Amino acid sequence: MAKILIVEDEIPINNLIKKNLCLVGHECSQVYTGEKAVDATLAEHFDLVILDIMLPGSSGFEIISQIHKTPVIFVTAKDGIADKLKGLKLGADDYIVKPFDILELVARVEAVLRRTKGTNHSFAFDDINVDFDGRRVLKNGREIFLKPKEFSLLETLITNRNLALSRDKLIVLVWGFDFEGDTRTVDVHIQKLRQKLGLANRLKTVYKTGYRLEI
Repeated sequence: MAKILIVEDEIPINNLIKKNLCLVGHECSQVYTGEKAVDATLAEHFDLVILDIMLPGSSGFEIISQIHKTPVIFVTAKDGIADKLKGLKLGADDYIVKPFDILELVARVEAVLRRTKGTNHSFAFDDINVDFDGRRVLKNGREIFLKPKEFSLLETLITNRNLALSRDKLIVLVWGFDFEGDTRTVDVHIQKLRQKLGLANRLKTVYKTGYRLEI
């Protein structure tokens, strides 16, 4: 996956970001000031920097020009449109306002990495290979047919692997806000994925919550 530098002076937020990005497979380093961020990017290569704006000493706006060779996502409490436009004009690849949903952060990170690393959008585990661009799934080299929503559910579970996802959250991510069915739809599609792909040991039920794909 990717090597990510987290630049955030609020330790609990820094730790929360690291914990969840590591769960989905990334390698994360942490610093707490803009000056340390510059030092870190000069000392080693990172695929992405998650950068707060309001930092002790130099702000994120001030140091982004010194780490311009590395993609940057601003994560900040500054929610004004002027601040967002300034951040993007300074070269940030994305801008996320606190408080944020951790699943949104994971999705934004994946999107920036796909654009900047130019990697093939696919994922492999065990005997399964998932081609997200072609929306195809191979198991032991043989294509397994998934219906559109089954594939979208699998993609969502892989993107957020090792994270517990509630049924309500899966409904929003896969079926959309305007879906008029109930959460039993999720249970039915989970069972289909388990059966078709042999995921009984990977796709876990999280008690009173929902599901988690453990990889």
